[in-house]
Amino acid sequence: MARLTAARRLIILAFMDTTISHGTRLLLRLEGLLVVAVAAALYAGTGAGWGLFAALFLVPDLSLLGYLAGPRAGAAAYNAAHTSVGPLLLGAAAWLGLLPSGALPLALIWAAHIGLDRALGYGLKLGAGFRHTHLGLVGRARATT
Repeated sequence: MARLTAARRLIILAFMDTTISHGTRLLLRLEGLLVVAVAAALYAGTGAGWGLFAALFLVPDLSLLGYLAGPRAGAAAYNAAHTSVGPLLLGAAAWLGLLPSGALPLALIWAAHIGLDRALGYGLKLGAGFRHTHLGLVGRARATT
């Protein structure tokens, strides 16, 4: 049974990595770069200090601690902190007055972090392991395939 699961994962990953062309990967990285730029520009308009930005920028990466519980739990934790849904909901709630206005800069920092990750080629994680993302393989795993 475990062998079948591993084989199934390899088939899915092989299909996925071949469907992401160089041009598509480049487009997704440019999109991430644009998200960083827009989030930073909007952040500048909030009047919040850049020290706060720097101090909190890497906080979403604490989700990597989920990998201590295994690849599936790690992927779930990482993806929860690295999808645009979180910062968009947080920002919208602050914008609508449902949360204090101080939540808006936090949402923009979070969005900028996600954008930079995408610009660097880090996508949402698959349960097969840290280097397996929706953007294809990253790191040495990509270089060896």
